[in-house]
Amino acid sequence: MIELENITKVYRMGKVEVPALRGVSLSIREGELVAIIGASGSGKSTLMNVIGCLDKPTSGRYILEGVDVGQLNDNQLARLRNKKIGFVFQDYNLLSRATALSNVELPLVYGGGRNKRKQAMEALERVGLGRRASHRPTELSGGEQQRVAIARALVNNPQIILADEPTGNLDSVATAEIVSIFRQLNRDGITLVVITHEVDIAGQAQRTIHMLDGRITRGDCEERVI
Repeated sequence: MIELENITKVYRMGKVEVPALRGVSLSIREGELVAIIGASGSGKSTLMNVIGCLDKPTSGRYILEGVDVGQLNDNQLARLRNKKIGFVFQDYNLLSRATALSNVELPLVYGGGRNKRKQAMEALERVGLGRRASHRPTELSGGEQQRVAIARALVNNPQIILADEPTGNLDSVATAEIVSIFRQLNRDGITLVVITHEVDIAGQAQRTIHMLDGRITRGDCEERVI
């Protein structure tokens, strides 16, 4: 499903070049739950941005379901993201004045989908928050806010969910809830890529990719039962 071939990413700050990815090659199969682990500055979030078509690599080739992503223009990339990929971030990125239901509806507004309210409610119910649909983020716990963010990622029925440190702001109980939801989504057939620095979270994945200084240092190909 995902094929990265010798991907590099260099950020330019004036005359200074800062390499974030240094020749990353990686394959992720449909239906996998993969963790990418590494310390801060290892390049794991940059890699997620490339996989999610949020950022373009400096060099290398990225194939997503047979499509050469490097050949797409900005509008085509936006359509690809909206149709195939859902995103979950550490800080939730919810609109503070909007209800949980309205937050989940947002991708449908941008995508022009029909039956927005019904689809958004179904996504909230999928993460166990149907009864909290009318609540605003300030009325929800951190774990509940992250579940709203997951529902928003699910609302367009993506094939892939990319999660960047999704439990970084959560306590152990909320973390366990989020991990349980991810495992169920994976059993439902969604491909998940989770960026984390937490070894315990990575241990829940079927495969773990280790990163250091913009390179993959080790990829655990042993299938785990989760």
